[in-house]
Amino acid sequence: MPHVSANQNLAECRYLPVNRETMHQALRQQLGDERLYRMLIEERPHLFAEAVVLVAKATLSKQLDIIAAIESVLALPAYQQRVLAYAPVSAHFTPKAHGVFFGYDFHLSPQGPKLIEINSNAGGALLNALLARTLCPEMDATNRQSPEQQFIAMFIEEWQAERGSQPLRSIAIVDENPPAQFMLPEFLLFQKLFAQHAIDSVICDPTELNYRDGKLWHGNIPIDLVYNRLTDFGLEADTLKPLRDAYLKQAVVVTPHPRAHALYADKRNLALLTDEMALQELGVAAETRMLLLDGIAHTLCVKKEDADNLWTGRKKMFFKPAKGYGSKAAYKGDSVTKRVFGEILQGNYVAQTLVRPTERQLQVGNELINLKLDLRQYVYRGQSQLMSARLYQGQTTNFRTPGSGFAPVVSGD
Repeated sequence: MPHVSANQNLAECRYLPVNRETMHQALRQQLGDERLYRMLIEERPHLFAEAVVLVAKATLSKQLDIIAAIESVLALPAYQQRVLAYAPVSAHFTPKAHGVFFGYDFHLSPQGPKLIEINSNAGGALLNALLARTLCPEMDATNRQSPEQQFIAMFIEEWQAERGSQPLRSIAIVDENPPAQFMLPEFLLFQKLFAQHAIDSVICDPTELNYRDGKLWHGNIPIDLVYNRLTDFGLEADTLKPLRDAYLKQAVVVTPHPRAHALYADKRNLALLTDEMALQELGVAAETRMLLLDGIAHTLCVKKEDADNLWTGRKKMFFKPAKGYGSKAAYKGDSVTKRVFGEILQGNYVAQTLVRPTERQLQVGNELINLKLDLRQYVYRGQSQLMSARLYQGQTTNFRTPGSGFAPVVSGD
């Protein structure tokens, strides 16, 4: 990685290009697994960007302050009562496990970082740990624990919160039709990580699970813990009944779980967190309120009675489904037609003040291209474990365009 001088002027952030061939050779060596290498590099050629993202320390510090402010509000019983009122029944069950891999996603505005959403089962953490170790090996040397060590400790902590000193023997990594998932290579990396710590694991569709005799089973293997990568956040579908029943009857540890999504990631929560009057009613201190109002993109729940005002101001808004994920059915306001707007009014949507992403040029091959970025903090129990960036073209991240993909983040003065 290029050396970063302490006196470089970092108004916001910039891209440091990485040689493509050098990156690929280093990844192949790190992986030591030709099948995984082909999946990551040949089958998913735009998964990793050819860059390291340099971000000012003050910007990253502000992100952590915003996260701490949000976490302090989420811990309030009054807040939890408010958001659980519109949560699925499964979210009212309170497990002892906290939930792994919360993703706090930020855009960088001229006024500083702005949180645009929180994800309760953010993917990419292990891929980003691999990439950071490949491109920025000095980062591991400065940390007491590598990200991989933090991740395995996190899963064990989730298990021990529910089961105490019992040994964790088996994990099911669960998603719909895993072989067809874009993030399948990450599932395989997790399987390797668990095996290194004497934990057996399977990668499976939820329909492969069976609840009987007080246990959750995959074939003849009893499952201790489910690493949940499903996007049915409340485990509400009929096909999820065995998993849902086992979870609610405490026959298996599930992480992240429905309550985690309800408290953190339902996008209606951002409307509460950017409503000063509501925050005052919750008893949130003035300093914390200021951090939230300055640090989160202002969000409103879409209501039919506000249709005229929303339509008039749509070009300054971004519309997202309250339970959405991966930018599905999300619309930038200036591209919304009357027909789509009608669907938004009928659906369960939020309208968020548009915070345009940072855009920088990066040389990809022989061409200079413009790439936007967002920044993600992977967080567990309020503490950031890893930072990453996603570079992209178009409206949202999609890992499909030249130059796009995950990129490590390093800080500078």
